[in-house]
Amino acid sequence: MTDIVANISVIREHIPPVVKLVAVSKARPVRDILEAYLAGQKCFGENRVQELLTKKDLVPWDVEWHLIGHLQSNKVKNIVPFISMIQSVDSYKLLSEINSEASKINRIVNCLFQIHIAAEETKYGFTMDELTDAIENREFAKMNYVRVCGVMGMATFTTDTLQVKNEFSYLKECFNMLKNKYFSAGAQFREISMGMSGDYQIAIEAGSTMVRIGSLVFGDRSKQKLYN
Repeated sequence: MTDIVANISVIREHIPPVVKLVAVSKARPVRDILEAYLAGQKCFGENRVQELLTKKDLVPWDVEWHLIGHLQSNKVKNIVPFISMIQSVDSYKLLSEINSEASKINRIVNCLFQIHIAAEETKYGFTMDELTDAIENREFAKMNYVRVCGVMGMATFTTDTLQVKNEFSYLKECFNMLKNKYFSAGAQFREISMGMSGDYQIAIEAGSTMVRIGSLVFGDRSKQKLYN
């Protein structure tokens, strides 16, 4: 058993069956993705569009790709034909662009609202006021080619576990508010993507349904060679 296979097995023992593992494969060689795939891991997360485009044709057709990094509007058209989920929808403009590009090929794209929950200003995401304004925009109801499936957030990079727990709890509160006020009739609005290698167990305790894990699956990225 290789390290990647063993790592995936250990992680699955620590997450409930209802929590989806998104293996973060950014800067990882395709051979590592294939190794994880053969261990039964079908869902992978990428941060950059160009890297995702380079890899997607080198892996089996049924790999489920999630875009988890900041997405520029001018690159939306490149991933809309195949992406399984865009987790990082952080502006109304971006959501509108995804809908526009998806409408051209008659494909509905699954999306998550990225909400800013961290103390770090460098992280992307809606504030709740911005998100409320976006949802209440009359044009939002006409976006028939995006399927909003829930929310995503990134906690502050810190060793303060209480702060991380509070940020994840806040994201869960945001999800509950949005679900009750705007998406109560939508069964698809059910995902809370939060938690990475260092804090996924805290995230699961707070209500996460998706964890985005890279180093605990693939090992130390600094020792890897891209795409090989």
